[in-house]
Amino acid sequence: MAELAIERGFLPAYARLERRVQRAVDAAIAKFAEHTHAGIHLEKLTKSRDPHIRTIRVDRFYRGVVLSLGQEKYALLNVLPHEDAIAFAMSRRFTVNQALGVLEMRDQQSIDDFARHTPVEPSGTGLFTGVSTADLVRLGIDEDLVPLLRLIRTEQQFESLAGRLPEVQSDVLSGLASGLPVEEVWAELADRIVSGVDTDDLVTAARRTPERIAFVSGPIELAAILAHPFDVWRTFLHPTQRDVAYRDSYSGPALVTGSAGTGKTVTGLHRAVFLAGRLPDDGTKVLLTTFTRALAEALDRQLYRLADNPAARDRIAVISVDKLAYDIVRRSGQKVGIADDEVLDQLWSAAAKAGPTYVDRAGRVTPFSAAFLRREWEQVILAQQLTTMAAYRDAPRRGRGEALRGAQREQVWAAIEGVVRELAKRRQRTHTQLADEAARIAAGAPSPYRHIVVDEGQDLHPAQWRLLRALVPPGPDDLFLLADPYQRIYDSHVSLGQLGIQVRGRTRRLTVNYRTTHEILDLSVKVLGGDAAVGLDDEGDSLRGYRSVTRGGVPTIVAHPDRHSESEALIEQVGTWLDQGVEPHAIGVAVRTGQLVATLSRTLAEAHIPVADDKCGTDGVKIATMHRMKGLEFQCLAVAGLDAEALPSPYALTPASEDPHAHRQDLQRERCLLFVALTRARDVLYLSHSGTPSSLLPEQR
Repeated sequence: MAELAIERGFLPAYARLERRVQRAVDAAIAKFAEHTHAGIHLEKLTKSRDPHIRTIRVDRFYRGVVLSLGQEKYALLNVLPHEDAIAFAMSRRFTVNQALGVLEMRDQQSIDDFARHTPVEPSGTGLFTGVSTADLVRLGIDEDLVPLLRLIRTEQQFESLAGRLPEVQSDVLSGLASGLPVEEVWAELADRIVSGVDTDDLVTAARRTPERIAFVSGPIELAAILAHPFDVWRTFLHPTQRDVAYRDSYSGPALVTGSAGTGKTVTGLHRAVFLAGRLPDDGTKVLLTTFTRALAEALDRQLYRLADNPAARDRIAVISVDKLAYDIVRRSGQKVGIADDEVLDQLWSAAAKAGPTYVDRAGRVTPFSAAFLRREWEQVILAQQLTTMAAYRDAPRRGRGEALRGAQREQVWAAIEGVVRELAKRRQRTHTQLADEAARIAAGAPSPYRHIVVDEGQDLHPAQWRLLRALVPPGPDDLFLLADPYQRIYDSHVSLGQLGIQVRGRTRRLTVNYRTTHEILDLSVKVLGGDAAVGLDDEGDSLRGYRSVTRGGVPTIVAHPDRHSESEALIEQVGTWLDQGVEPHAIGVAVRTGQLVATLSRTLAEAHIPVADDKCGTDGVKIATMHRMKGLEFQCLAVAGLDAEALPSPYALTPASEDPHAHRQDLQRERCLLFVALTRARDVLYLSHSGTPSSLLPEQR
């Protein structure tokens, strides 16, 4: 019986097809299950660059491109209009990587065209001059490609070539081109090297390439894949990520770092499923947690798509760390009242007006701001569990900028104590206070959790880390942590070592962005401004070697004279994506403020564009603040309202006159927030502003 596999690139292509064409594709695929090819005209092409390529008839106008793997097994690669399908089939070539044993696809016609138009210059320094042919071959580069690589002189030339190469080879060469030494690139590949590769065995190679080729077990699984192709694409695990997720055991807490799009979240999901599958039958669970409820809900949806074993899925509890703390405190018998932001803003504003002062750089006596007092409480006093004025007087203020004299600390302590007393009088607490109380309760009670997987760890407060540490005893596979300091969008600056979570020697760094195109990533990284970041392990983090393996269109930045014309253009852009067959939930719109979310949601709905409503469970285009976009991704993304008045938000910045160091930190956090928003885009990124553009946007050439 013929067996069909699905190539990853087919899923977004399928999602873009008209519904009638999708039905025809479904019918053509079904014929494989009926073990007959006659009705779909499986045809071999003459003079194609790959003898294994076939095409199948879908309807009068569309054809599918299929790779014959041998042993009656086929991989569906794409579905295109007839002439485009023939051109696609004639240009592609599939081979087995001699080092990794994986199946590779290349645009051979495009490579040949590039080679013909690349000038042969006199010998000199090329981009890969320092890498020997032996090292290139050892890293899995085709030997017949080496002469062409010797002609590459500039990064622009390589970028033009990279998109035509097999993904693994493009990735290796991108690492070398970005400055990584051969041995570092080899270290990234070492666990994937295969000995005795049979370069003629396409079936084995395809099974070694689950991140690109998915063998379908039957019509039910196929129907589930095609019902939500974009969601399924997100659960694919790449080899580097697989090595991290499916390691048999870590001797203690493990930390996985990597910037946006490197697959930390999907790696964590796979790790949670792997650990859940090995749990003893004693009622214990794996806790999968993250910073916000929205992120936890997104994790739960992805987990449902990923975990095909209901028993394993039922052994994973997905809950935000705030909800976790709330539940623990409530179950202890305490009444829990949460102070909302409106109450807290009032209390801190009142404390600032009546509270301590400092002498600014101009010699003026100035009161400390409400934001300063709140952050001092959260990032110094609560972070270090300081309960007395004497302890606060001697405490370090890591990351808090300007020093405070003893008298100033006494005034600050008195002002903060006033807010804490008022909260207690109202019988209200903040989420951070709840986390502290929950950690105390958890330390003296049995825990239902055997393992904990933490996503977006860079934004957790020390009190939240203390809670998680208290929920599982130290030991093998206790904590699996995912974090990126370049996506830190809240105030927390944490040293895991000081909190009793030792990750030294168990830190893995992911460097390849599998989500975002090279063009989108290039723009996004420029937003960060080049400032270094410190990770949770107290080590300096770097974007060295961070690169994308996919190419696409250049992001569009559009200026408008006013908000109305910007909104009208946004309606047209989103409508175009929908007309192109993009699923509504695969489209996102990110903005800086909740007010603009409400305005654009109403505007798009009035234009008869489906808008997602989480409260009502309505599917549609996701419109949210940049903060709420954390952890999500979209096939097409618009980032609107990028005006100078809105970004950086004046409400998020400490005045430079009050604390220059804090001002710089706040500004960098706004850069990180924009970076997070931009890197939610997978294929297409559209940016817009009205009036003067934000100073955080890179200058356009």
